[in-house]
Amino acid sequence: QVQLVESGGGLVQPGDSLTLSCVASGGTSSSYAMAWFRQAPGKDREFVAAISWSGSTTYYGDSVKGRFTVLKDRRTLYLDMNSLQPEDTATYYCAADEMNLGPTDEYSYWGQGTQVNVPV
Repeated sequence: QVQLVESGGGLVQPGDSLTLSCVASGGTSSSYAMAWFRQAPGKDREFVAAISWSGSTTYYGDSVKGRFTVLKDRRTLYLDMNSLQPEDTATYYCAADEMNLGPTDEYSYWGQGTQVNVPV
């Protein structure tokens, strides 16, 4: 069983930057395809970014393209977030799978989430 633990969330001002991290433990794979999703209160879960098992391919949701960057180092996933806006306020979840799933939500393993708040 793979456990995912996110960290790095917090309260920031519009225009600020923040980096989220997610560490995968357990399981038998040396690396995983990993992704970030987010969910704001009263809204559906939204795909943010994903990176392939090898790290060679990345995917981004339209609302974050050009502002967010996803990076991976074996079992650790990062999300560099720049030019944060109030609409980025959400709980951010890390997901992982042994297969490259891209922007789908079919990942097998999910973290508990970390909160990002960007006030108006």
